[in-house]
Amino acid sequence: MTSPTDHVTDHPAGVRPAGEDLVGDDTTGTPPVTLGEPTSPARGPGRLLRILAPLVGLAVLAYLPYVAVELPGVLPDRVNGPGSLQLLATCLVVGGIALSYDVLFGRTGLLSFGHALFVAAGSYLLTVSLSTWALPLPVAVLAALGLSTLLALVVGAVALRVGGIAFAMVTLAFAQAASIIVMRNPGGVTGGEEGRPLDRDAVPDLLVGVANAPYRYWLALALVVVTWVAVAVLVRSRAGHAMAAVRENEQRAAVLGFGTYRVKLLALVAGSFLGALGGVVHALVLGGSNPHLTTSEFTLSLLVMVVLGGAGSRWGALLGGVLYTYADARLVEVSNAAFLQGLPDVVRQVLSQPLFILGAFFVAVVYFAPSSTSRRRA
Repeated sequence: MTSPTDHVTDHPAGVRPAGEDLVGDDTTGTPPVTLGEPTSPARGPGRLLRILAPLVGLAVLAYLPYVAVELPGVLPDRVNGPGSLQLLATCLVVGGIALSYDVLFGRTGLLSFGHALFVAAGSYLLTVSLSTWALPLPVAVLAALGLSTLLALVVGAVALRVGGIAFAMVTLAFAQAASIIVMRNPGGVTGGEEGRPLDRDAVPDLLVGVANAPYRYWLALALVVVTWVAVAVLVRSRAGHAMAAVRENEQRAAVLGFGTYRVKLLALVAGSFLGALGGVVHALVLGGSNPHLTTSEFTLSLLVMVVLGGAGSRWGALLGGVLYTYADARLVEVSNAAFLQGLPDVVRQVLSQPLFILGAFFVAVVYFAPSSTSRRRA
């Protein structure tokens, strides 16, 4: 017969190693804690709506290149016009990149100022692989993603030795170093301030030319779908639960048995890989690599997008990126609108600055909706 002490472990009250399901302890009065698999989502009409709504939205977005409707003041020309589709494609690409940054900031609590480094790495490595190394497009894409991931491993291995603001400063240092290299244009590889154009002979004809704007739009939409699904799978996995534990309380996660360094490194590499994928698509959609991608300003913009939409929310980060990019592009036209000419000089000069309008909008959102535009973590 077993004695009552046969089942006694050396774990502190209420604490179990990582990987075990934690349940309530009647002997200690410890409240139940769950770190295992997520519970199944609620069934019923609500769950059906959550499944159908994204699919319907995706179908609508995919159909936009067939919509010949003009929206004055909203889009440059008709919905399926080249200018409108290019603007929408750019918004979708940046939205996907913002979603990749949310893996670090919103999901793991890592404030990185170097995410632009990996986005730019994906973009520049693609254009260099196509033109300088003369690689076929599929091989060039794999090379860009592989080398960008390796770069993320190196940067993460160094930067994650410190935490908090020190981590942010180390990532900023790496990003600034990369930006200087790109601007110096060593060996004529990066193109300096002019950027690196895409070798049109190395990409399919469907991605080249004004008439093929719908295909570039669909490519950008595919990026959003792939990134959204990848993040959804990640956050629902055990690794995603470990990332959430690190975000909420890193010391407690370490006590529970999580390897916090490995968890943070995984988050940085995963987010950087998706960011590099966004950089690859960015180069294909915009026809080349832009040095703006290497700047800390771009990373700060990603931070604003995620905060604006809602950190830790897939829909929030995506919508924040789309809305920020759209506003940044369209406010230039608003600032030059004819109705501003009749206003007093003081008002007109202020409203003619797109960054002022965008900043005022951001302050208003933070003040009136402190939980951001997306209140629910998804």
